[in-house]
Amino acid sequence: MGIWILLIGIGIVSMIVQSRFKNKFKKYSEMPLASGMSGADIAKKMLNDNGIYDVKVISVEGQLTDHYNPADRTVNLSPEVYHGRSVAAAAVSAHECGHAVQHAKAYSWLQFRSAMVPMVNVASKIVSFTLMIGVMLAIFSNILLLLQIGVVALAITTVFSFITLPVEFDASNRALAWLNTANITHSSVEHDGAKDALKWAAMTYVVAALSALVTLLYYASMLLGRRD
Repeated sequence: MGIWILLIGIGIVSMIVQSRFKNKFKKYSEMPLASGMSGADIAKKMLNDNGIYDVKVISVEGQLTDHYNPADRTVNLSPEVYHGRSVAAAAVSAHECGHAVQHAKAYSWLQFRSAMVPMVNVASKIVSFTLMIGVMLAIFSNILLLLQIGVVALAITTVFSFITLPVEFDASNRALAWLNTANITHSSVEHDGAKDALKWAAMTYVVAALSALVTLLYYASMLLGRRD
C-alpha cells in the first residue's frame, strides 16, 4: 500500500513538473534575447569557443526534441530553438552544446552513460513484456523467472536514469557559465530566465528517476513476496 501511495504521488508530481516546465519554456520563448542571436548561432559559437569544430548543429522536427547525439556528433535543435531568438532558445541550445563539451572533454559520467546505452536499449525493449507476463506467471503458476528478468531489466533502466542526472546538471552548469562569460545573456533578467528554464528541465529528469526507482521497488517487493 505504501508503494502504491508513492507511485500515485510521483505520478501527480510528474504531471505538475511537466506542466510547469512547458509553461516556463513558453514564457521564456516569448522573452526576446537582446543580442538577437538565434539558437543555431549560439550553439555554433559555444562549440567554437570550446575548440569544437567537428560537431554539426542541425534542425530536427518536433517540439522539445533537442538533444546531442555523440554517435554522429550532432547538436539537434527543434525548429523553435534552432530559429528562435529568445532566452529559452539560448538556454536550450547552450545546454545541448554542454553535452558536446562533455564529450570533447571525456566527462566521466557521460562516458559511463554512453557505455550503458546498448544494454539499456535491450532492457527498455523487454521490460514491459517481461514484467506484464512475468507477473501473470508468478500469480497463476508461481513461475518467477520472467518476473526476475523484468526486474533486472527495470533495474538497468533505473540506474541509467540516475546516471543521467549528473550529466544533465553538469551540461546546464556549463551552459549557464558560458552564456554569462560570452555575454550572450546581457542582463540578469535574461540570465535568471535561462537558469530558471534549465532548472525546470532538470526537474523532469529528477522526477523520472524517482518514478523509475519507486516502480522498481514495487516489482522487486512483489518478486520477493512471491519467493517467500
